[in-house]
Amino acid sequence: MNKTIRRASVFTLLLVFALLVRATWVQYYDGQALADDKDNRRNAIETYAEPLGNIIVAGDSVTGSARTKGGDLAYKRTYKNGKLYAAVTGYASQAYAPTQLEGIYKNLLNGTDNQLKTVMDTVTGERAAPGNVVTTIDPDVQKAAYRALGGNKGAAVAIDPKTGKILAVVSTPSYDPTALTDANTAGAAWKQLNADSDKPLTNRALRQPLPPGSTFKLVVAAAALEDGLYENVDKHTDSPDPYTLPGTTRELANENKSAPCENASIRTALRYSCNNVFGKMAVDLGQDKVKAMAEKFGFDDDEQDVPVRAWASVYPSGMDKAQTALSGIGQFDVTATPLQMAMVSAVMANDGKLVSPHMVSQITDSGGDVLKNYDDSTDSKEIVSSSTAEQLRSAMETVVKDGTGTNALIDGVTVGGKTGTAQHGENNSKTPYAWFTSYGKSDSSGKEVAVAAMVEQSDAARSEVSGNGLAAPVAKAMMQAALK
Repeated sequence: MNKTIRRASVFTLLLVFALLVRATWVQYYDGQALADDKDNRRNAIETYAEPLGNIIVAGDSVTGSARTKGGDLAYKRTYKNGKLYAAVTGYASQAYAPTQLEGIYKNLLNGTDNQLKTVMDTVTGERAAPGNVVTTIDPDVQKAAYRALGGNKGAAVAIDPKTGKILAVVSTPSYDPTALTDANTAGAAWKQLNADSDKPLTNRALRQPLPPGSTFKLVVAAAALEDGLYENVDKHTDSPDPYTLPGTTRELANENKSAPCENASIRTALRYSCNNVFGKMAVDLGQDKVKAMAEKFGFDDDEQDVPVRAWASVYPSGMDKAQTALSGIGQFDVTATPLQMAMVSAVMANDGKLVSPHMVSQITDSGGDVLKNYDDSTDSKEIVSSSTAEQLRSAMETVVKDGTGTNALIDGVTVGGKTGTAQHGENNSKTPYAWFTSYGKSDSSGKEVAVAAMVEQSDAARSEVSGNGLAAPVAKAMMQAALK
């Protein structure tokens, strides 16, 4: 073989070798990336080739699948009572990435989750029959919250304090996820929903922290009792009225000018929602101690998964004393979600212990066999002592019986709660946020529930906006439904 032919042969072999290496690289490395690419049409075709698994509420599916007419996507997602359960289910869309439980469990619901595969599925590479997601949601509590919120912009959450089961997650105004499922019509619906100034796609219950106002006073009171700053809820505090914010000439005013707030006990201060008491208390404790207590309740947790990831509620750092005082009444840069404030009441109801809240009970295969049971978890931790929880329960009951929360009274139920009216806008120029957090215990059955409701915007006159006026009736409706 002459030199020219030999060189050409070697070069040709090198080209073949390079081609084989490249093909292998594409097949085993780039191939997976291409398969996972959101723009790969084959993924959507495979996902919607068969009906999806379902999301279950109290034994009934609130989702379904329907045959499409034409096109390469054989099925589309459907929803029953879509607006009612949108904050729980989210949406599974042929055009957009899935959200909420549809997004968390997309592989289970489309049959690609490895937990679903049989030995034969592994050998053949076939997609398994899709699984189902069984929620902890109580439809009666969900409906009660949705109806009570009505046309208001707001949110509500209910939790079983003993088990951590989330019984309701409602955000209003809501939207119908069915409008987003079909690729042919989803674009127009998506544009309309995102243009809506009320932001119906926002899950206000889990993912929109706002100033909690006076409901945060429960956290400050817990810090004072746990620290020993005050021995009990009936001991007089060192709280001048008016209280001047440290380093300023501004007085921290009380809404009720005639309330007995000077040196008031924690019980009296919660009953009348005395700002001077809790502003001074936060300064006396110092921001570090208040922050430590807030974080025990769940504030500043960037990984609060229920299993949908909730946005972190925040207690700020680096404040001066005047700002610390404002933080003590749930203002300045303090923010919380309704989920977080429901957790605060759940701790009080459960003797100071917090069971991790969750809204999925089980995931199952297509035959109903349980793949994972989340209700088996006994993940609980002590937030405050049982003595502190008992004292604050007693004080919260005073709020409902004789204080600012009388609209939450229920016959045959022991109710404890705390109102909040959080300032909004510069110099409180915008409509305040109305809050109410509470727990209820049936006097006959002993059954318990903890709730939080928040009304961000309503048609009520500004003078009528209050936690007792707007949010307490929502909480009452939820407690009645849970304890009936």
